[in-house]
Amino acid sequence: MTAALYSLRAGRSVKLLEKENFGGQIADSPRVENFPTISSISGLDLSSRLFDQITALGADFDLDEAMSIEKIDGGFLVKGKSGEYKAKSVIIATGVKHRHLGIEGEEKYLGHGVSYCAVCDGPFYKGKNVMVIGDANSALQYAILLASQCPHVDVVTLFDKFFAESYLVNGLKALPNVSIYHNLSSISFNGDGNKLSSITFEDTKTHERKEFAEDAAFVAIGQVPDNERFSSIIKLNRGFIQTDEAMKTSADGVFACGDCREKKIRQLATACGDGAIAALSASDYVFKTTSN
Repeated sequence: MTAALYSLRAGRSVKLLEKENFGGQIADSPRVENFPTISSISGLDLSSRLFDQITALGADFDLDEAMSIEKIDGGFLVKGKSGEYKAKSVIIATGVKHRHLGIEGEEKYLGHGVSYCAVCDGPFYKGKNVMVIGDANSALQYAILLASQCPHVDVVTLFDKFFAESYLVNGLKALPNVSIYHNLSSISFNGDGNKLSSITFEDTKTHERKEFAEDAAFVAIGQVPDNERFSSIIKLNRGFIQTDEAMKTSADGVFACGDCREKKIRQLATACGDGAIAALSASDYVFKTTSN
């Protein structure tokens, strides 16, 4: 959406394609406290404000999933699941998707006790006992949120420590209805019919099997890119899009920004910076190609 904002302010027309929710992952964040000028805001509110800003400037949008990008005379053809779109330049901002544990029962109980978004699904388990699997910022944010809705939250990590910001670690440890378990490897999600009832783990040090009775499990173990659909037109490295500092990909006229590209730091502020750069680069590309 930042790319759309800067493109519109540069005098370009913009078509914004989104397959799920405008704002991507940040829209699911219960609290954002590291964005300049804003002390604290929910990710959904932040996304909504930006969406209102770009639509007021004239951004056109469709809920569709882009499946491929093809070079055609005069620009590009983006093929979605629901339609086809022509553009003189394309900016890819597909972000990343949730990483799965890959264990028995994970797919079976997805939506029936297994979730990757506490903001989305947490309210369904209000008053019930739940678990969070993960050790970084998102996992701890999920656990703190769930602890305000559920009588008890178990937090399980694979290693012997957390990899989150200290204020989240301290905040989690201070909650009386949270139990923390380290050094546990996920083995299986178990259930009765189509409903999750427990999760089995193995202690990485003693190799002892442990089973936790839970009404729901929220998995927060990181994200992976989802760019293979564009590999025929741009270069990828371990699934991430290769760009230069101007956000230019290996294909002239195609740019990328945010978490989907190869980079060291993936934060809201850096994603916005990427979006601004990509928009200005794409606008410059359109000006040069249409002037010749």
